[in-house]
Amino acid sequence: MRRNASLLVAISVLSGLGSSAMALVSGIWILDLTGSTGLAALAGLCVYAPVLVGPWLGGLLDSAPRRPLVIAVNLLLAAVLLTLLAVRGPGQTWLIFAVSCAYGVSYVLIDAGETALLPSALSPTDLGDVNGWRSSAQEGMKLVAPVAGAGLYAWHGGHAVAVLSAAMPLLVAVLYLAVRLKRNPPEQSAQRHPGPRVGLAVLSGQLTTRVPLVLAAVSIAMSGFTTAAVYTIVVIDLRMPSTFLGVLAGAQGAGSILGGLIVGRLLTRRGPAAVGVAGTVLFAVGCLARCLPWWPATVAGAAVAGTGLPWTLVAAVTAVQTHTPPALLGRVAATANTVMFGPLVLAIPLGAAAVHLGGRPPLVAAAALCLTAAACLRPPRPRQPEESAPLVIVGS
Repeated sequence: MRRNASLLVAISVLSGLGSSAMALVSGIWILDLTGSTGLAALAGLCVYAPVLVGPWLGGLLDSAPRRPLVIAVNLLLAAVLLTLLAVRGPGQTWLIFAVSCAYGVSYVLIDAGETALLPSALSPTDLGDVNGWRSSAQEGMKLVAPVAGAGLYAWHGGHAVAVLSAAMPLLVAVLYLAVRLKRNPPEQSAQRHPGPRVGLAVLSGQLTTRVPLVLAAVSIAMSGFTTAAVYTIVVIDLRMPSTFLGVLAGAQGAGSILGGLIVGRLLTRRGPAAVGVAGTVLFAVGCLARCLPWWPATVAGAAVAGTGLPWTLVAAVTAVQTHTPPALLGRVAATANTVMFGPLVLAIPLGAAAVHLGGRPPLVAAAALCLTAAACLRPPRPRQPEESAPLVIVGS
């Protein structure tokens, strides 16, 4: 299992390197070609929009062999990325948008596919640890890859970044071939359960998955809702240069790496629901700390929020992996991604509108909503032995 764990973490590193580098460079590339910040921002929307059709895409993972499908998606992604070599001027900008959409579709399929494959590659006791390590690896790449991608773009242009990003899924496909699966998931039996509503029914039908999933959805949505507020706090309230946002991003990334390294042990001791509650509370505390008129508190708040956010995500993913029938795990995992990340499509513009009230009101509102969700969804206390039904002995 250690071999598989190492391979899966390496897959996360390579995937994060390629996707994070291209995510930043695609926007810069469009901006340079067109001079339009609005069009540049649309590249990010193209990446996130396919998550809304996750339940439909996830059905593919339950009706076909999962590992071959995930490998095929990575190979197709590499081929699609190489089409960016044809971009020569503003007339080929549409290619960058098309590749961004392809990236979004691949995210849905690959993320759900990895979630579905992990229980076949790891023991149940290792799932929490490896999910946490993979989260730390991805967050680490979010710190390194954008800088590397921007530097490579400045040196040799977008074509060089496209080639680098295309190489990553090729390497990932090779690593997937090396992962040893202890059993073949019974994909074909999932065909008896057609329709995207199956995933939502499975998720909502049991408390063990519903609670951590809702907590993750609330926390992730509030992270998007507060993005504009953090900008306002830094530039207007603290009167710091916009480059200070890089310091906050680094602090949040460091917190996420630390959170990912220790979340596995917490899941083993406390379970997904309790870890989800703790992560949501930490994110709320981080929001409130960023309201303080002192820049060290803002940095500390970013680190605390960065620690709590991956706890909610890893808790939800681990709960889905351990409490979903194997035949349905593909579409259930894709539906879970839609539930967790879909609200960002509304939360980000709502946060941009709410910032007209100032930077602090959206942060306070986000903290209040997270604390309310944590209080309402905290796991019940274990039943005491005396609460169990009395044993009745029927005489002979």
